[in-house]
Amino acid sequence: MLKDQDRIFTNIYGLKDKSLKGAMSRGHWDGTGAIIEKGRDWIINEMKASGLRGRGGAGFPTGLKWSFMPKESDGRPHYLVVNADESEPGTCKDREIMRHDPHTLIEGCVIAGFAMGAHTAYIYVRGEYMREREALQAAIDECYDAGLLGRNNKNGWDFDVYVHHGAGAYICGEETALLESLEGKKGQPRLKPPFPANMGLYGCPTTVNNVESIAVAPTILRRGAGWFSSIGRPNNVGTKLFMVSGHVNKPCTVEEAMGIPFRELIEKHAGGIRGGWDNLLAVIPGGASCPVIRGEDMDDAIMDFDGMRDKKSSFGTAAVIVMDKSTDIIKAIARLSAFFKHESCGQCTPCREGTGWMWRVMERMVKGNAQKREIDMLFQVSKQIEGHTICALGDAAAWPVQGLIRNFRAEIEARIDQYTYNALDHGAVMEAAE
Repeated sequence: MLKDQDRIFTNIYGLKDKSLKGAMSRGHWDGTGAIIEKGRDWIINEMKASGLRGRGGAGFPTGLKWSFMPKESDGRPHYLVVNADESEPGTCKDREIMRHDPHTLIEGCVIAGFAMGAHTAYIYVRGEYMREREALQAAIDECYDAGLLGRNNKNGWDFDVYVHHGAGAYICGEETALLESLEGKKGQPRLKPPFPANMGLYGCPTTVNNVESIAVAPTILRRGAGWFSSIGRPNNVGTKLFMVSGHVNKPCTVEEAMGIPFRELIEKHAGGIRGGWDNLLAVIPGGASCPVIRGEDMDDAIMDFDGMRDKKSSFGTAAVIVMDKSTDIIKAIARLSAFFKHESCGQCTPCREGTGWMWRVMERMVKGNAQKREIDMLFQVSKQIEGHTICALGDAAAWPVQGLIRNFRAEIEARIDQYTYNALDHGAVMEAAE
């Protein structure tokens, strides 16, 4: 359980003053110049020692990612790009940071920019986030007026922050598709290598980080890597914004310690499962692309990267989608299949063709208008999509279907039996009428 003094986002609900003055009163922008004076190597080593793993879903060590940027400039500018294209169904944490606690992000940009030799940051905001962009832009304007951004600022590192608005494409949350979109091209993922750290935005060294990963950095550096790494379990440390949606009594976004048990998270912050624990059917633990887990398997679940891997799922962004027994689980996963089919950029054949194929089969499975051998065929096709595409959207489309078949195969078979029975019954009635 996280103590109040260990919370990084002190205004996540917008109950306090979100202006620069309010943020400073809560300890943000405190000694930013002093952190920068300690030097690039100190910052990167401290971030590595903190054990922070990327909060955008993949969980790659943040300090290590920063260290990939070239130490010396070859004449090309370096860029920091912040991924605020929060389009994963169920995920709604970065929205709260930009809306209510934007100075954590802006200060993080300055420090991270210095650590990677960048004088410019671009924050790529999801197309639907109008108010969030306005709040973020207002906070940036305040920082320019106060001399915290721009040339010859008080922090001792020239730095500019630009907000770029997306147009509502899920694929632009993939880092290289985001860079393509920033450059004014169609948002399609690039082949890697070259990696962004060598050839990123405009062909220059670039690091793309999630909003939360950047926003927690200043507090980690102020309070020390030892403090952050003491929260949670080894390899799964620190605080994390959890989002709980679906069939709970109080859906919420809350900052908690990594490794909190699922039951404690739901009871303490989300008011319990609607209709009680016995009514829990299934949980998607980290946003729509993570495989669904049966309710009974979540009883002893530990909410972190390793804990979810043990359950054959993924921690993702910690966007917990709770489904009770009123849910048509097959229909719910079919709805996700429709989403991924719609959002595929169409560049890779397995994803372009496979997402549509899976969705069409899933739509028949919802009715039960299928044969049982098609269940294994569907699983096999999902395996032919997974791992065979330029970016991870193919994997993201395949995993919910795989999770459904692995955990709810009996429900699919029962639906097929029911449909067959009804069809035979109806046929017999028709014959009798003749």
